[in-house]
Amino acid sequence: MATTQNALLDQLPETGGLTEERFKKMSGASVGDGRAPRVAPQGLPPGPRWPVLVQSAALMRFRHWFHPYLHRTYGDVFTVRLVPGGQPLVFFTRPEHAKEIFAADPEFFHAGKGNAILGPIMGEHSLLLQDGDDHKRARKLLMPAFNGAALREYRSLVTDLAADEAAHWPDGVVLRSLDRMNVLTLEVILRVVFGVTDEERLAAMRPRVNATVDISPAVLLGWGYPRLQRFGPWRRTVQNQAELDRLIYAEIRERRAAPDLAERSDVLSRLIRHGGAEEGEGLGGLSDTELRDQLITLLLAGHETTATSLAWALYELGRDPELLRRSQAAADGDGAEDDAWLEAVMKESMRLHPVIPMVVRTLMRPATIGGVDLPRGVTVGPSIIVAHQKSENHPDPEVFRPERFLGQNPPTNTWIPFGGGVRRCIGAGFAQMEGVAVLREVLRVHDVATPTGDVPKVRNITSVPRGGARIRVTRR
Repeated sequence: MATTQNALLDQLPETGGLTEERFKKMSGASVGDGRAPRVAPQGLPPGPRWPVLVQSAALMRFRHWFHPYLHRTYGDVFTVRLVPGGQPLVFFTRPEHAKEIFAADPEFFHAGKGNAILGPIMGEHSLLLQDGDDHKRARKLLMPAFNGAALREYRSLVTDLAADEAAHWPDGVVLRSLDRMNVLTLEVILRVVFGVTDEERLAAMRPRVNATVDISPAVLLGWGYPRLQRFGPWRRTVQNQAELDRLIYAEIRERRAAPDLAERSDVLSRLIRHGGAEEGEGLGGLSDTELRDQLITLLLAGHETTATSLAWALYELGRDPELLRRSQAAADGDGAEDDAWLEAVMKESMRLHPVIPMVVRTLMRPATIGGVDLPRGVTVGPSIIVAHQKSENHPDPEVFRPERFLGQNPPTNTWIPFGGGVRRCIGAGFAQMEGVAVLREVLRVHDVATPTGDVPKVRNITSVPRGGARIRVTRR
C-alpha cells in the first residue's frame, strides 16, 4: 500500500509545474465557462473522474491550482472524491452558499466529521472534531480563555517575546521570515497557552512540536490506511506523537498540583482552574485527556497558521516601500488607528495568501444548498481559496491592498480564514492580537525588503511560502 501511494504521489509534479493543461490530460476534462453547475450522473455536482487517490493527492498537495481549476471547469459548485472509499466532498464558492452552510443547524451539519482526517493527531476530544453537545460544552469551557480580558493579559507577553525576537535579527541579512515567525509563534504558544517556562521542558517540546506541525500530505493521506502506521514516516509520526503526549501529560499533572495555580494566567491554568464549574452550568471540568486534545488543537491551529500569515505580511510589505512606510508609522504610533492599520495588513495577508483552503461540514441528513439537493453523508464546504480570489468579492484580487479592511470589511462571507457561524475559530481574536503585536515590534526595529518572489506550497493541512518568504532586514 505504501509503495502504491508513493508512486501515485510521485506521478504528480511539484506545484510550480502543475498546470491546467496537465490537469486536463489527467482528467480528460475541458474548460467550461465556470458558471452554471451541471448535475453529475451520480446526482452530485460535477467533478473530475480521476482515480480517488489522484484527486485526494491533488486536493492535498496542489490546492492553490486545483481549486481555481475546478471552479473554471465545473462552475460554482463541484465535487471531489477522496480516500478512503471515494467519499464525496462538494465545494461551494459563492458567499450566499457559505452563508447557508455557516447558518445551518450544527446538529445536522457536522464540522467534526468533516475534519476527521485530523483525528489521529488532535484526538477525539478536539474542539475541531467534536459535534453536538460535546462541542457546545468544550467551547463554553474554552471561551473564557480567549475573551477580551484574557487577550489583554496575553498581549504584554506576546509583545515581550516579539521584541526579543526582533532585537536578535542581524543587520543587513536575508532571512526566511517563515522560519523566524515559526520560532516566535511556537514560543508564544508554549508560554501563553501551555504556560511552560522551564527551559529544559521547552527544549524537549520544541522539536516534538515542530515534527508534529511538519507532517507531509502523504502522511495525512496515510491515516486512511491504518496499516501504514507500522512503516516509515507514518511510524515516525506515531512515535513522535507519543513522546509529545508524554511531555504534555507531565505538564498537566504538575500544573494541577502547582501552588501558584490560582495566580497563573496561561490558557492551561485557566482551563484547570475554572473548567466551567464556576459558572454553575454543570459542565464539569476537563479530564487530562480532554486537556491534552484541546492543547494540541490550540497548538496546531494557532502556531503555524499565524506564523505563515505574518511571514506573508512581511514579504508583501517588503515589496512595496510605500506600504512599508505607512506600516512603520503605525508601528511607531500607539493609537487605535495604528492598531487598525496593522490589523488590516494581517487580514489582507490572510486573504491573498490563505493558509487553510476550505471549511467543511458533513451532512447528517439530506440538505439543499444553493439549490443543489445533497444526500446524507456528503461533506460540503466553501472554498476559501476561490472566495478570496474572486474579483466580484475583492476587486483586483491579486493586489495586496490592506485598505480593503480599513474602516470597513469586505462583503459578508467573502473573507473567511476563520470559518463562520457557531464553528468560527475560537482563537481568531488571539491570532489577530498576536499578529498586530508582532508586526509592531518587528517594524519598529527593522526596514524590510523582499529580494525574490515566492509562491505557496502545501506542508500539511496548511499552505506556506515555498521559499520561506525571504526578506532582507536592515536596522532603522
